[in-house]
Amino acid sequence: MDKKKGVIIYNRLTMSSYKSTKPINILLVEDNPADIRLTQEVFKEGRIRNTLNVVMDGEEAMIYLRKLGKYAEAETPDLVLLDLNLPKKDGRSVLADIKADSTLKFIPVIILTTSAAEQDILNTYAHHANCYIMKPVDLAQFINVVRSIEEFWLTIVKLPKKEE
Repeated sequence: MDKKKGVIIYNRLTMSSYKSTKPINILLVEDNPADIRLTQEVFKEGRIRNTLNVVMDGEEAMIYLRKLGKYAEAETPDLVLLDLNLPKKDGRSVLADIKADSTLKFIPVIILTTSAAEQDILNTYAHHANCYIMKPVDLAQFINVVRSIEEFWLTIVKLPKKEE
């Protein structure tokens, strides 16, 4: 684990069929320290190399994504895991900003939230979220959800190439 500019980086390669030497870059936008820790652990022990960057509020997420200030050298993420209920700027606004920005709109955004509200589900899909996942309360189920995200989004799905 390296720490650079407040970003936690995990790299691991255990899947022999994964050919790229470049890790998948994931931005986790989450304010719950326990959920952050669990997500980090699951991705750390994961099957493919990944860089998991964490920001804890919506404003910081947009600063990161727009490469401002301390994030000027940040790599554009291949995937965003976005909570809806965030301080400073909620995930709904972050999603709308990402999908309205011509340089960010092709980044897949996975909503990972505790909200079961039908309006949240409808609104996030209306703003072009790529999927909506409710966080389970049960620890084992939460771990399974994060592993499923890794399995599907990082090993099966073809992510768009980034222009940097």
